[in-house]
Amino acid sequence: MFASETLSVASVQTRTQKSRTAGLLSALALTVGLSLAIPQLAAAKNPPPAVRADAPNVYVVKRGDTLWDISKRYLRDAWRWPEIWAVNPQLKNPHLIYPGDRLLLCKIAGRTVVGVDQGDGCVGIERRMSSSDSSSYKLEPRVRIEPLDVAVPAIPLGAIKSWLVNSRVVSNETLKNAPYVLAAKDRRVITAAGDTIYVRGASLVAGDSYGVYREGQVYVDPETKEFLGREARLVARGIVTGVSGDVAMIELTDSFQQEVREGDRILAELPPNMPPVFYPSNPEGVPPGRLIQVMDSIGSAAVGSVIAINRGEREGVKTGNVFAVNHRGALVRDDKKGDVVRLPSERAGLAMVFSTFDRMSYAYVVESDSVLKVGDEVVAPVSRD
Repeated sequence: MFASETLSVASVQTRTQKSRTAGLLSALALTVGLSLAIPQLAAAKNPPPAVRADAPNVYVVKRGDTLWDISKRYLRDAWRWPEIWAVNPQLKNPHLIYPGDRLLLCKIAGRTVVGVDQGDGCVGIERRMSSSDSSSYKLEPRVRIEPLDVAVPAIPLGAIKSWLVNSRVVSNETLKNAPYVLAAKDRRVITAAGDTIYVRGASLVAGDSYGVYREGQVYVDPETKEFLGREARLVARGIVTGVSGDVAMIELTDSFQQEVREGDRILAELPPNMPPVFYPSNPEGVPPGRLIQVMDSIGSAAVGSVIAINRGEREGVKTGNVFAVNHRGALVRDDKKGDVVRLPSERAGLAMVFSTFDRMSYAYVVESDSVLKVGDEVVAPVSRD
């Protein structure tokens, strides 16, 4: 007999909602009025990033702005934003910017910096930057508590939300050993929120929430043929309402545009990954790679597309890293020397990583001069100045 006879689904859902609410509250970002200190400038960088001639002296952040857009207002190479942003290291998330913030462009000690105005202009910025004793900073009574989803995102969240929330890359072993959907209650062919499914496999915990995943794209390195991972797409979510032996009952609480099928896999849900707190940065030390997949496309990408690259956490890739996407130079035969040479690669666009896995990453195309294609090179960007 299933334990569901003694477990109230409503009570489980209430408990789950309370847990999610607590998680949301814990995600609140405490933002103190002091937002400027010594900038985290890359001392090794020489020359400093080129500030645009038309960069605004004052810019008020608006709803709908992205950090990439703001960076492009000030820099020709937006990925070098950390080199001019005046950071307060005392803050938990020093790179967060909110709508209504007033950004100032200041020249201090021979360096150009951008920071949030506290009402005392560049003079105040310079005064705070010149203080080496953080305990001497006088915090203005301008403390605010803002949920993270109010902050300006690095790139449009709507364009990447599906890939952040509903997609993950796992090993074959993870899927092979995961519980699977055995059948639906009353042998329904199509199931959705409110329906019950039977799952068989490793023991599941009554009252816990799990995701139902569909096996998707297999990713293989185009050069080494190494297995990089397999995509798992979230198709539904549900709560375990009863367990009998190695068979569990799951009541579906959410479905995502697809029906649950027999054989779909059950995985523990990952912590919420929205919104991403990251900022444009240069992937220094990451070896060149390739564009291996254009998501939801037959193989071509442009601004706004999501792509997969064959470089991940193992190679040092971090969220916010910006890669140049280059068309590989054509192979040309040199009749004079009787050999074949490859012409230099040419930049076709830029893409910012927003989700990393062990051996690969997802990135959002922020700029493109021409159509990006599977097989294009992805490398650390070089300033065009």
